[in-house]
Amino acid sequence: MLSQAAARNVVGIIGNVISFGLFLSPVPTFWRIIKAKDTEEFSPNPYLATLLNCMLWVFYGIPVVHPNSILVVTINGIGLVIEATYLTIFFLYANSNKKRKRALAILAVEILFMVVVVLSVILAAHTHKKRSLIVGVLCIIFGTMMYFSPLTVMKQVVTTKSVEYMPFLLSLASFLNGCCWTIYALMPFDLNLTIPNGLGAIFGLVQLILYACYYKSTPKKQKSVELPNTVSTSNVVGGGGGNVTVTVER
Repeated sequence: MLSQAAARNVVGIIGNVISFGLFLSPVPTFWRIIKAKDTEEFSPNPYLATLLNCMLWVFYGIPVVHPNSILVVTINGIGLVIEATYLTIFFLYANSNKKRKRALAILAVEILFMVVVVLSVILAAHTHKKRSLIVGVLCIIFGTMMYFSPLTVMKQVVTTKSVEYMPFLLSLASFLNGCCWTIYALMPFDLNLTIPNGLGAIFGLVQLILYACYYKSTPKKQKSVELPNTVSTSNVVGGGGGNVTVTVER
């Protein structure tokens, strides 16, 4: 039978795998942005929030703050690199300077904030307990904000009755990630991990429910198909020769 420590490590490894899937789940969204060379109506807010969240958890998990948290450091370090990549793509293809400047301003504030936090904690708090408490509270606050960040998209889903801009994979991965890390946080109990991840599981579930409710009412994408010149114009109402455009549903 597995000891609690061994079981916790197993859950942590599973959590790392799911979190990695969560970080990769927006890949189809950013591939769409790259192909279109346009960010459309996609918001950078979830990725900015996740970037700050990863920075805080990496700091929380390092030995000088909270020892024996290597699994927290590894996955959030990977997430840090992935989210930075997403934001770079967003900056390259943002469809307005206003949107780009706003995102850059938020990123600059986040970096400055992290510099202040790191220096303050290292210089002012001299025990693991105090450092864990300070950084842990910040992780709870900003981890909760990260999970709240899709609320704007959820409001858009309800208003437009469309899930086009709320990717299903991201919602599913958020739900599974929140569930797994909540279990991890209970063995033994770690309040700093439990609160944000418990909320993450709840918000992920709400997103999945919304997806199920509005998937069918989401407008299907349409594309134009050109018929060749050999089509007989006598069979087309008001025909005048040339190509005929037909709308086809995907």
